[in-house]
Order: sequence, then C-alpha cells, then structure tokens
Amino acid sequence: MAILENIRKRTTVLILIIGLALFAFVISGVFSSNELGGGKVGSSVAEINGDEISIDQFRRNVEVYSRMAGPSASSIQLVNQVWEREVRNTILAQQFEKLGINIEQDRILNYIKTIPNYVQNPEFHNVSGVFDENKFREAVADWKANNPGRYAMWLQDEQAIIQNAKEQTYFNLIKAGVGSTLKEGELEYKLANDKVDIKYVRVPFTSIPDSSIAVSKKEMEAYINDHKEDYKQDRARDVEFVYFEEKASLEDENAVKEEIAQLLEDRVEYNAQKDVNDTIKGFRNTTDMIAFLDRNSDLKYDTIYKAKKDLPAKFADTLMSLEKGSIFGTYKDGDYFKVSKMMDRKANGTVKSSHILISYEGAQRANPEVTRTKEEAEKKAKELLVEAKKAGTVFAELARDNSDGPSAPQGGDLGYNQEGVMVGPFNDFTFSNPVGAIGLVETDFGFHIVKIDDKQDIVRIATLAREIEPSEQTINTLFTEATKFEMETTSDKDFSEAAKESNFVVRPVNKIKEMDENLPGLSAQRAIVQWAFNEETKLGEVKRFNINNGYAVVRLTGKYAEGLMSVEDASALVLPKLRKEKKAAQIMEANKGKTMDDFAKDNNVTAATASALTMKSPTIPGAGSEAFVVGTAFAMEQGATSGLIKGDSGIYMLTVTKKEEAAKLDNYSTYANNLQSSAAGRVNFAVYNALKESSTIEDKRATFY
Repeated sequence: MAILENIRKRTTVLILIIGLALFAFVISGVFSSNELGGGKVGSSVAEINGDEISIDQFRRNVEVYSRMAGPSASSIQLVNQVWEREVRNTILAQQFEKLGINIEQDRILNYIKTIPNYVQNPEFHNVSGVFDENKFREAVADWKANNPGRYAMWLQDEQAIIQNAKEQTYFNLIKAGVGSTLKEGELEYKLANDKVDIKYVRVPFTSIPDSSIAVSKKEMEAYINDHKEDYKQDRARDVEFVYFEEKASLEDENAVKEEIAQLLEDRVEYNAQKDVNDTIKGFRNTTDMIAFLDRNSDLKYDTIYKAKKDLPAKFADTLMSLEKGSIFGTYKDGDYFKVSKMMDRKANGTVKSSHILISYEGAQRANPEVTRTKEEAEKKAKELLVEAKKAGTVFAELARDNSDGPSAPQGGDLGYNQEGVMVGPFNDFTFSNPVGAIGLVETDFGFHIVKIDDKQDIVRIATLAREIEPSEQTINTLFTEATKFEMETTSDKDFSEAAKESNFVVRPVNKIKEMDENLPGLSAQRAIVQWAFNEETKLGEVKRFNINNGYAVVRLTGKYAEGLMSVEDASALVLPKLRKEKKAAQIMEANKGKTMDDFAKDNNVTAATASALTMKSPTIPGAGSEAFVVGTAFAMEQGATSGLIKGDSGIYMLTVTKKEEAAKLDNYSTYANNLQSSAAGRVNFAVYNALKESSTIEDKRATFY
C-alpha cells in the first residue's frame, strides 16, 4: 500500500484538508439525537477488525432491502447484499475515523440536489418551483413527527448520502497521491511500440506424456507449503443427492386426456328435480363457451383476437388453418393437454407497416433538436414520398437516413398491429389500402410516409385445457420410494450402489460454501446447506429433505476446513504445475548445448517465425502468450541466438532477426496522463480490496440465516 504510505507522510497537507470538515453536520441530527447509530443491541452477526455489527441492525437493513427488492429476491440474496454493504461500510468507516474524515451540512445538501427523487419532488419546491433547502428541512421534521415509515426511509437515504460523500473524500485523497512521470509515459510508449522479429524453435510440454512423469505426494505437499497464499480455502462441503421429482406418470397423463375426451361430446345426465334426462352440451357443441370453460378448463376463455405470432409456435400453423367451428386436439402444450376450437376469424386483421416520420417544432413528442417548421416538414415529406415510390428504392434505407421516429434504426419497421392500436389517420390508411401501398399521412406527431408491408388474419380461439399434474397415487408412490431409499442408505447400504439398483441418478455438488443457497439441480435449498455445515452432521450421513415438487435424499461426502488445502484437495491444481516443471527440466537437460537446427531436428519440430512482437502484446502465433520469451528477445542484440528458454507452453530457442525502436516523440505527456488516469480509475476498487484482504473478518451469518 505505497499510496497510503505516501498520504501518511503528507501529514500537514492532510490536516489542512481534513480540517475543512471539522464542523460536521448531519441533517437528521437537527431532529434526532442518534438515529444513525445502529447500536450494538443483542448478539453480533460479524466482527470486523474488532468492531461488531449488531444482528438487530443487520436484520433491520435486510428488511429495508427486502421492501426495495420485492418478491423477486430470495432471503439469502438479500442477506448477502446487506453483508457486502456492511463489511464495506465498516472497513471504510474505520479508515475515515483514523483520518478524521467527516462531512459538512453543505456537502450533504449539495449531494441531495443531485438526486432527482428529491430535486424534482414538488413537496420541496418554493413558490418558484425550485428545490428549497428550508422546505426540505421542514418536510424531514414533519416525517419524523407524523410519518415514521417515510422518516425511516429518509434515514436510510441519509446514511447512503453521508457514506458516499465520505468515500468520495477518502478516495480523492488517495488519488491525489497517484501520479505518473514523463519517463513512465515514455516507457509505456516504448512497451507498446518497440518491435522485435524472431525465428524460434519450440518443443511443447505436450510432447512428453503426462503418464511418464511421476510426482510424489511429498513433492506436492512441499509445493503447497511454498505457495501457501495460492492454496488457501474457505470452509466448504461436498454432497451428493438423488432427486425424487413429483411429476405426472404416463397413467396420469392418460387420465387427463380421458377427462378432456369426455368433455368434448354432449352427455346425458339425470335431473332428479325434474325427473328427466338433460343433455349437457360438450365443448364441441356448447353455445356458451365462456361459461363452459369457466366450469371445465384450467385456462379461461380468452376472447381477444390473436395473430399467428401470439399462438403457441409449435401449433400456430395448424391453429391458423382451422375453419370456423372446427376443432384441433388433443395436443400437449407445456404442462397442459389442450383442445382448441376456431370461434371466429378476421381477414387481414393485423397489418405490418413501416414509416418515415418527418417531425417539426411543436409536434407531439418532437425531438428538441428538430427545428424545422410544419411547412418545411410537409415539403420534405412530399419529396421523400416521391423518392419512396421510385422503382428500386429500398424503403428501409430511406427510413434509416431520414426518419425522426424511434423506429429509424430498424428501417422504420413498426411490426404487426391490430386495428385501433395506431393513431387514427395512420390506422385508417393501413387498414384501407392493400399490401405494398405507400402514402403520406399527417398526425399530431408529424408527417408519415407509410408503407404497408404485410397483412395477416387474426383469430379468436377457445381452448379447453387441463393441467398435467401427478395424481395422489403417484405422489404417495414417490414418497414411499424416497423414504425407502433413505432408510436403505442410512443403514449399511452404499449410497451409489443402492441408487444403481433402483436406476436412480446420483448427482454430486462440490465445494458448497457456508452461505450458499442454490444447489445445481435443486435450485434454492438453504436447509440442505445448513444441514451440511451443522457440526453434528457426520461425513457419510444421509437425510431426506422435502423440497418443491418432490424430495431429495442427500449424503454428505466431503468436509473442508478453512485454511491450507490438503494435498488431495489441491492435487488437481498442483499436479499439472509440477509435471510442467519436470518436463521443462527433462527437455532442457536432453538438449543442453545444441544448436537451433539440432534442437529442432532432434525433437522432430520445425522452426517458425513471429513478427512485430511487443512487450505490451507478447503473443507468439500458435503458442499463445509468452511474456518471458518475448522479454528475453528484447534483451538480445539483433542477430543473436539464445540458449534454451523455459516458456509457458514449452522450451524455446530463438534468434532475433530484427529489432525496431519506435520513433521518439517530442513529448510523452499523453501516455503519462493515460497512465495516471488508469491508475486513478483503479483506486476505489483496488484500495478497498486491499483493505478487505488485510482485515480480520469473523462471519457469523450462518448462525442466524
């Protein structure tokens, strides 16, 4: 953290800057004594560098996030969002306190003036319709006295405003210490523009089979201990499960189809009150389709006319071809069996059109940049109409180049629209003229050159639908199977063997984290994760869970403690690296002292060339990124040949065939400024991550969620 160290050295400057904020003021402080403090009531959900985060305050924050997010976000997603925010705010607050950073009243109010929800709210406007600080203060006081909910929301906003302002001050102080010299700019220029051409021979590591390289457990253990930072792990668990899904059987599907078949035709029922047999009209013959479907269908009658694109894609052609009164089905559409009847058809009931809009100043929804008069707009529209009607004119290109409408990038395409959707004159033209017609239409939006591209029928279709659901018998059978499997695997039977005997599919899920929620194949299953991390759950233990649409029988197969990875856990990562090291040593030992030609010949490879390589882009065609190899080439003289070089993909030998220095510039300030801007742009992210990495964070979320 050299940047932070530079700031600490500039103590005098910091004291002057921070001194400007000594008389900090919080707006809500006018009305309350300490609403901003969460308080450390009850137990904590975390401890960060010795500071505790109260579970009570944390829960209140989760509730606020829940109200903002709505029903789409799960509880764990909300918890994790609040967690990240609380960790960030706490870590940065500790830095603010060390540096004495605080925020003045004026800065808070200035920040509020950038938030549209406040600035544009008439509640805070004076008689001139302008945001008024005093009106805003009065409103906050009124919320506190009469509207606790609104006041609580304001306190949340206020905390965010204060936090953002403090962060801005803090990161700006750090950015002030970020600089770049002209020499650094010159180096950046040379790294991107100095070029080198090489002739090289590469013996790839893949030329030696992995199976021929032996790596011992002791070697892997030593490598892991020498690279501890690369092989740290969090607490994790492995599980495997069998999913018993509640879904309809073939018998259930056939039963649904039979129910539909019985509803198709008329049936005779005895009427005890009248002592007569009544004929109950079926789907085919009913004269009151709305009432029939209300009584007998899982989907109600949709009386709206539909275009082909609005019908189920798989059956759209068949449904559109039905004659009035004819029936199609039974057919399966998603989770339903359906029978459909053509009730009515409107020929050419939907029109596909394109247009070129020529707007003018004062027209409805006119772009502010449009300054032409109505007369000028009409003249231009008439000229374009003539152009559009010429043979060979591509209407879409004309629209893209001239239309003021939002559909211009799409060539003026407005898609299909039914009668009454478009504005009156536009609607009348499209529905009263044939396909291919082009004409001029005036509306409140301006002048339109309209082209009719296509017309299609629209239809009204009644559909008798029954959802395909598992029967009670199917559900009971599934429960029996899941329970039996759980009992077998809880005793002495192997999980995989038992599943194989019953043709069940075993699905593994590895490296589950303590605050995970979603499990592949099962979606949100927090209860399974909590069970897996329960200290009382033993390795190999099996449990059945009731989940949406069925059951999951789960076995705990692996436990990983926080800290350094074991050899077994890290082997998949370490083994390839150690194999590469041994292959490199083997190739270099076997080819020591050879010329480039001999190196190529003895290893059955051919020499290749690479041109215009740079240090900023050290990619050798066919070999990939080879920074060390390219860097070595730049360090050599033109015409010189290297010894054996260990690259990322193999062992190299190269000759520098050409070196080309970039032309010198009079000034490298552009490159220096770009470096400085790039470094400053990384400050917020890099500094926070460095602070977080160096912090001691005790996470207790799993205790509460």
